[in-house]
Amino acid sequence: MSLLTVSGLTVRSGGTTLVDDISFTVAQGDRVGLIGESGSGKSLTALAVTGLLPPGLTATGEVRLDGVDMIGGTERQRTAVRGPVAAIVFQEPLTALNPLMRAGRQIAEPLRRVRGLRGPVLREAVHGALREVLLDDTDRIARSYPHQLSGGQRQRVAIAMALACRPRLLIADEPTTALDVTVQAEILDLLDRLATAHGTALVFITHDLPVAARVIRDTHVMRGGRIVESGPISSLIAGPAHPYTRTLVDSARRFDAALERTARD
Repeated sequence: MSLLTVSGLTVRSGGTTLVDDISFTVAQGDRVGLIGESGSGKSLTALAVTGLLPPGLTATGEVRLDGVDMIGGTERQRTAVRGPVAAIVFQEPLTALNPLMRAGRQIAEPLRRVRGLRGPVLREAVHGALREVLLDDTDRIARSYPHQLSGGQRQRVAIAMALACRPRLLIADEPTTALDVTVQAEILDLLDRLATAHGTALVFITHDLPVAARVIRDTHVMRGGRIVESGPISSLIAGPAHPYTRTLVDSARRFDAALERTARD
């Protein structure tokens, strides 16, 4: 049985179709990518999967997350799977994190709500979550507000918060776009290591094919709200069939060639 099944998912805003009849599945431990340019429907798909579409948008089709109907089910049913079954890491942690709450408290909230932790046990779990994402000065980090942390530290806090309840599925929505290249590589390695260590399924959303290739195995290329090509990412890079996929691959190759020329100069 698939952990996540998406069948005929369509998202509309009034009479405008934003995501058009997409289908895919994710099994436990899978590494799946949604790749495409801005506006292709990747992030809306993630929001629909987790039942977090903003007001004014409607979803039809079928989305089942660990058997729960994320479109036709109740909000109580959807809330019950957020945290223990699925969690999401957003692109910009400075806006995803609550600016008025200390980092430690934000990690503590799902641990308290989902796992029922309290007191010293809760405090140790928070510090353990920070250590797991390779933040050493856990006392200072836990006491800090988001604006007092660097971009890389904020994203690590967001990942710690998402993984605190050991979800079976992690959705990472452009989690490295706002970071510099060095920190980007560290966050990718961290996601790869933690997903492997916990057997967590990963849905990785990005516009950057080389970034995706570092952490996923299978991918769906999206354009204009549709999936235009699917398959193992190695096969898509070696022999893309759709013209848009070929454009992504060619762009990545030109970028790599430019980097090599810069290194030689």
